[in-house]
Amino acid sequence: MGTALLTSVAVYALDIVFLCFFLRHTAFAVSALRHAGSEQIASSKADTLDMSGAVGYRPAVSVLVSCKNERFVVERLATELLALDYPAELLQIVIVDDGSDDGTGEILDARAAVEPRLLALHRPAGSGPPGKSAALNHALPRLTGEIVVVFDADHRPHRDSLALLVRHFEDAGVGAVQGRCRIRNAADAPLTRLITVDYLAGYLVNEFGRQSVFGLPAYGGANCAIRLSALRDLGGWNVHSVTEDTDVTLRLLLSGLRVRYEPAAVDDEEGVTTVRRYWKQRYRWARGHQQVCRDYLRHVVRASHLSVLERVETVMFLLVYHVPVASLAALGLLGLAMAGVAPAASVPGGFVLWTLLFLGPLLEIGGGMLLARTRRSDVLALVWFLPMFLISAVLCAKAWVDGLSGSSYTWVRTDRAAAPTGRAPGRVPGHASGHVPGPAPARAPGQVGS
Repeated sequence: MGTALLTSVAVYALDIVFLCFFLRHTAFAVSALRHAGSEQIASSKADTLDMSGAVGYRPAVSVLVSCKNERFVVERLATELLALDYPAELLQIVIVDDGSDDGTGEILDARAAVEPRLLALHRPAGSGPPGKSAALNHALPRLTGEIVVVFDADHRPHRDSLALLVRHFEDAGVGAVQGRCRIRNAADAPLTRLITVDYLAGYLVNEFGRQSVFGLPAYGGANCAIRLSALRDLGGWNVHSVTEDTDVTLRLLLSGLRVRYEPAAVDDEEGVTTVRRYWKQRYRWARGHQQVCRDYLRHVVRASHLSVLERVETVMFLLVYHVPVASLAALGLLGLAMAGVAPAASVPGGFVLWTLLFLGPLLEIGGGMLLARTRRSDVLALVWFLPMFLISAVLCAKAWVDGLSGSSYTWVRTDRAAAPTGRAPGRVPGHASGHVPGPAPARAPGQVGS
């Protein structure tokens, strides 16, 4: 097979991939713009109340958070969890200190000593595998709720989040429910402003679209609820996965349970402020998601209880962190053609279709911004879409190569803006620290998290 033919085959294969994902992005954007307006979110809150003003289905709930070296946020975290609007007799709050050495455990113990609703657990440093999954599993024997609601340490849940999340579990076929996360520090840096836009696309368009078009939203790992019996049937969170949320999504789906999305259950989280933190966080998302793809792809294809369309969508969901790798291959072929190494005649018009690779995410981003009625400054931030898209493609490619080569990797915590240097919370490091502005590409909301 000649070089020209090989190049043509590669080009058209990439065209098919990009076209399929473009159609998926378009379907999600159209669905969200038609159905996911503010009126629906407002009505979804109203639907939780009966005519007498009393909330209907209210199971016992365990709120669970793992903390590792979170002394900057743990006091506020405890205060906001205790302020959640849910009957005290049905609510258990559990915070796990995962081997912290910065005083987090002492702060928790002091708070638990005066607040009987708060259970502070301690996982000794160096005990078992590291990571969020192991810390959450440490609390499993102590949980008393029918439903477990998980937040991350930097999250600030709205007071009505619990009631909005758990109402869906009245349906016995629901295994988990995902709420909507927002970035609270958008003004801290150009990067956080762009991540804010990314979250609008991820939650208002992508996650909503996966539910409305396919009935297959993803469990996102924070501001989310899971049925305790289902979690125990699964054996808890997978300690071998660095993206336990995607792993749970697939295991629930393969077990016959469903995930639902509740856009009215909102919490606010901290966006990363530097490219170094962005790379560290998104590399973990890519590495974990790609591993879940390798672990479960063949099982999804063989899952007879899923329809053909559901299997196709789940396969595409598993491949979302592989598409940036394909984009680098496409750019490489384009570079070879422009350099005259690959015959230009072998790529007749194929490269034009690759613009769909960028138009698809931009459709979701634009839809999210319209739904959120975002500010003009956020719209102008899209100028950085392309450079950050390329950075994301590179980190996804590195994660892919590292994963295939068997390079060891364990869960890593995302650094908070409040660093031990004494910098005030939310203050942005200087540009000399490596900060480069730019947006995160639209991605599966199942990987939203810190």
